[in-house]
Amino acid sequence: MTDIRFYHLQRATLDELLPALLEKARERGHRIVVKLGSAERIAAVDTQLWTYRPESFLAHGTSADGEAERQPIWLTTEDENPNGADMLVLADGATCARIDGWSVLCDLFDGNDEQAVAAARGRWSAWKVEGHALTYWQQGPRGWEKKAAT
Repeated sequence: MTDIRFYHLQRATLDELLPALLEKARERGHRIVVKLGSAERIAAVDTQLWTYRPESFLAHGTSADGEAERQPIWLTTEDENPNGADMLVLADGATCARIDGWSVLCDLFDGNDEQAVAAARGRWSAWKVEGHALTYWQQGPRGWEKKAAT
């Protein structure tokens, strides 16, 4: 079963959170696919991961770059795993038809968008029925707070 972690963004934006999440995942040895909602968002995140800090960057690729198997982080709008990743990050409204095969799935959603919250609740319910391990994290005044787990 997949270890699924829901991240309810309320204080930080996806653009602020995603690089830190990806850095920690890479430090733990994960190869990652980040599925986003549109080609425009891929272009924005692609640029951000190269420039978010002056002293570092996160190596990654997109279909425009090719050589997916060499990329530790792959940005896409498709249900794919061309870089042999074990971790999937869903963000910007993206969903995944099949979550089997991922050891970790991080579902990041905008807590200030009622449609995004309702969609995340629907995914939680469906994945709970399927028997996946679920954890729900919410941004609080002192950082991430674990609010629920199954």
